Amino acid sequence: MENMQYAEELVREFLVFRGFTNTLQAFERELGTDIGKGFQVDKLLDLIFSVYIPKFQAENLIGLLGFFKQCFSSSSEAVFIATLSKLEVSILRYYIVHAIRSGRKDKVIEFFGMNGDDLLQRDQNWTSWFAIPYLKNPSLDPQFSIYFSKEWFDTLHLSVRNFLSEIFNGTRIPALLRISSEKNTVNRLKKDIKQLNLKLSQLQALLEDKEAQLCWSRSNASSVMEISTVQTVSTTTHSANGTPVSGVHEESVVPPIVSHATCASASPHMGETESKDWVVTGPAMVLPESAPSNISHRSSTKMSHHVGDCGTSNAIQMFQDDLYFDTGREMQGEEEFTEVKVDFQETFLGHTSPISRCRFSASGNNIASASMDGTVRIWTYDSSTPASRNATIYCGAEIMSLEWDCKSDRLLLIGTADGGIKAWNVDAKRVVCDLNTTEAFPSVLDLKCSPVEPIFVSAAASRGHGTSYIDKLGFASLTVWNMKTWKAMTVLPLGKDPPAITSLCFNHNGKILAAAATDGMIHMFDMSAGLQITGWPAHDSAISSVLFGPDETSIFSLDIDGKIIEWSLQNQGKVLWSRNCGRFCNRENAVYCIHEMALDANGRRLLVTSGSVRAPIYQVRGHMNGMKTLPHSAAITTVDWHPTLPIFLTGSADNSVRVTSIS
Repeated sequence: MENMQYAEELVREFLVFRGFTNTLQAFERELGTDIGKGFQVDKLLDLIFSVYIPKFQAENLIGLLGFFKQCFSSSSEAVFIATLSKLEVSILRYYIVHAIRSGRKDKVIEFFGMNGDDLLQRDQNWTSWFAIPYLKNPSLDPQFSIYFSKEWFDTLHLSVRNFLSEIFNGTRIPALLRISSEKNTVNRLKKDIKQLNLKLSQLQALLEDKEAQLCWSRSNASSVMEISTVQTVSTTTHSANGTPVSGVHEESVVPPIVSHATCASASPHMGETESKDWVVTGPAMVLPESAPSNISHRSSTKMSHHVGDCGTSNAIQMFQDDLYFDTGREMQGEEEFTEVKVDFQETFLGHTSPISRCRFSASGNNIASASMDGTVRIWTYDSSTPASRNATIYCGAEIMSLEWDCKSDRLLLIGTADGGIKAWNVDAKRVVCDLNTTEAFPSVLDLKCSPVEPIFVSAAASRGHGTSYIDKLGFASLTVWNMKTWKAMTVLPLGKDPPAITSLCFNHNGKILAAAATDGMIHMFDMSAGLQITGWPAHDSAISSVLFGPDETSIFSLDIDGKIIEWSLQNQGKVLWSRNCGRFCNRENAVYCIHEMALDANGRRLLVTSGSVRAPIYQVRGHMNGMKTLPHSAAITTVDWHPTLPIFLTGSADNSVRVTSIS
């Protein structure tokens, strides 16, 4: 029943589209009197034997029979085609018999004049029938008398009924009904795939947790053995009066976080220098003697304090917790980021200047990438995906933002540095709308489409006075646009002279919009009311990217200094997770674009742009170490994740864009 209703809607849609209003009215009338809501063989029989034949509509009759033949195209339906051909001959002969009985020999002559050649080419048995209009009494002729009998007509009528009932009520399902069935099948398969992907993600998370626990257990076991060994050695190196016979002075050795340090027992004779003596087990980084120590004074003080008062184990734990570089960065060297395991990688070399933005479409089948010369390229990495949408768009100004329509792959929004917002239809391969912000806000820093409503929001900025990228941005303007009328609907309130908004993000139902500003604030808007509902100072420096977490109970923010923070939305101001990727966020490379980040489909891996040739991938709230991408030949300026698959994009200042699938 559901399939039937869907098919009827498709017919209505087509009739309205073509303007067949009379047909539509007739269709509606017949639907109103339809009782069976299914295949009705009697209606077809009436059309053949009560309309076409009695009214001598030979052309319509032949057209209907030809349509039945077109329904069978596969070799498996050869039996039906043969049966239909025999029934067609009998129906056409009955047409001739009926015309003779009605005294309309002219209709017989007209019939043979229009279709005689075709009939003879298909069957030579028609030759004798050409004489029938000239016979005085053909019903008495032995060759034709059988066709004038009631028994023959009843047999023909029953055979046609059985045949039509068989092909349309059983074997043959109309294409319109198949569309609905296939749509339901596809939806069911998508649902199954989604459930399997969710189950796979859960199993992967469980596996990662188990691996982390296993590594932790091995590490603890190794630490206990090493500490026991070193304590034994330390005891044997002292004389009876407590004077050290053999000590280790390695002030130029800096252990990484995972190293295990054991301090010698404190002695009354131990001087200030000797109080810092410690033994390092495991890998260490040896610094030149002339280089100053990179360990902060805070760490050294706590270390010596715990050695004297609390013993070895507490000292180790405090050392691991408080070990920092003087710059404040976490001591996690780049060597701790393992290189990603790549399933495949494709490199796109269609640009001639540094890449400023690259984005997957809603389905992930198409990619849009923009470069500093004002060029946007639409392309695909999968050879099985049609290349009909591939295009090059020349915008005439620097591209500052790209955004695909969330509900389809048909529309791409492009924001430029001269206040332009272009809407590109990838199927029509043309700009369907060319909007402009006000002259006071020429830089379109970000664009975001609502996942539900036909609207998008633009974050534009005025021109500031300064030399750095952030200092060149002035005040902010947030405008909501209607994607049907392509007109501005409203401007979201930000107060007087608000700092520039650099990044936008909708939640899953489009009711909440997050906006990150250059003064370190995160603003939250209720889109139905068009008002700001909350906001908080998230960073000390400008925020360059903001993203909702996978379950939307948290939000991620990245500032220009490289600090990544996951904030709780249930307990505002609470930090759930954080990292410092400052060594990757080289401000000298901000000439290309401000840094950005992207979450994978499961919300477990966070990819960040980099001033280096490799970009870091952090495990969000995970025990596993992060990963690093394969190297470009210049800084990585833009990143994105595939909406459903473990595939990511990296755009670089070396003019290339890479698609990388990881295991």
